[in-house]
Amino acid sequence: MPSTPASAATATRRRIPKVPFWAQILLGLVLGALLGWAAQSGDIHWLEVTLGKIGDIFVQLLMVVIAPLVFFAILVSITNLRNVSNAARLATRTLLWFMITSLIAVVIGLAIGLLTNPGSGTGLTPADGAEPKKHGSWLDFLTGIIPTDVITPFTELNVLQIVFMAAAAGIAILQIGDKAKPVLDLSQSALDLLQKVLWWVIRLAPLGSLGLVGTAIATYGWNLIGKYATFTADIYVGCAIVLFGVYPVLLATVGKVNPLQFYKGAWPAIQLAFVSRSSVGTMPLTQKVTERLGVPKEYASFAVPFGSTTKMDGCASIYPAIAAIFVAQVFDVPLEIRDYVLIAFVSVIGSAATAGLTGATVMLTLTLSTLGLPMAGVGLLLAIDPIVDMMRTATNVAGQSVVPILVASREKILDRAAYDSADGSKLEDAPGAEPQPAAA
Repeated sequence: MPSTPASAATATRRRIPKVPFWAQILLGLVLGALLGWAAQSGDIHWLEVTLGKIGDIFVQLLMVVIAPLVFFAILVSITNLRNVSNAARLATRTLLWFMITSLIAVVIGLAIGLLTNPGSGTGLTPADGAEPKKHGSWLDFLTGIIPTDVITPFTELNVLQIVFMAAAAGIAILQIGDKAKPVLDLSQSALDLLQKVLWWVIRLAPLGSLGLVGTAIATYGWNLIGKYATFTADIYVGCAIVLFGVYPVLLATVGKVNPLQFYKGAWPAIQLAFVSRSSVGTMPLTQKVTERLGVPKEYASFAVPFGSTTKMDGCASIYPAIAAIFVAQVFDVPLEIRDYVLIAFVSVIGSAATAGLTGATVMLTLTLSTLGLPMAGVGLLLAIDPIVDMMRTATNVAGQSVVPILVASREKILDRAAYDSADGSKLEDAPGAEPQPAAA
């Protein structure tokens, strides 16, 4: 029987090996670094512009769905708790472990900062800093949670206010009961739609990584990194200790699971976080890998969205601890024991101020204002922020998956067979997605 064009095309596709998603992203990172280096060393302006446009488009595509995604994800996650036994205890223990891991992370950040003195010998002076346009203070943090209207939080992408409205709506739906079922069904459908669209964007992550990494190197180069070498190394080392040291120990001792299996299952989400620099943008993939690691969907659909806006070991613990020491040393301001205690307090209690978006400037200004350090210190760190933010966000997202696994294991609701068999390279059945080829 002669082969048809369709069958021939299918046979050709079968002969082409599928490239795992993690390999696609890694290839994008390597090509981006090489192209960025070529653009800078050869002063190739058009290449730098092209890399910038590719990265900007990827980030814009992520950002366009973030506001409604956060709203519906938080709303649905709260209502999903009605399907979970001991929901109040699960929520309490999740928050408790968020705080415990944040405290561990900030202690590690402080220890590294005190050992390495990142602000000494940089050649930077207070004159090199500039006061940021946006400040963070405890009053702003508390009053800023409540929106003035229902439109502005979405247009200005104020994630904290969106979370507040979504939580209020979710609790109201639970209180109303069956009468609110049409609204809940519509919210679930909207969430599925947004996850589908975001999954299309996630498939473009290899191209996005190429553009973002290439732009960072072409724009900042290695000279800038040299000035901030100790600070940059401190952030990466601190995050690596938490990511590859603290989390595995907690998984092995508290969760009683194989840590290596966690990285096998969660690695795609960690990689996407590194590239996108957005915990919220990575949230659907984080939830998917968390579910595939054996956490029940009803609980994961609450814990992961909640963590994506509040669980920030990289941005809200390690980074402000080391950055505060850096700024204090550049401005020659001595820090005392009580200042280090304040840093820990701000990191554990105020991490929601980072709101799951790219960058941690608001969290840093909140820390500096609490310590009474000059706000101009933030300006010293803005140039290096895109480079350190990649590792910070990867650490954030890993923690957002680790904690639900710990809690689920302690509560004996973790599917250990699913955990032991999770394979992160097969991502075709992501939330809201239909089966698609692995290669982008």
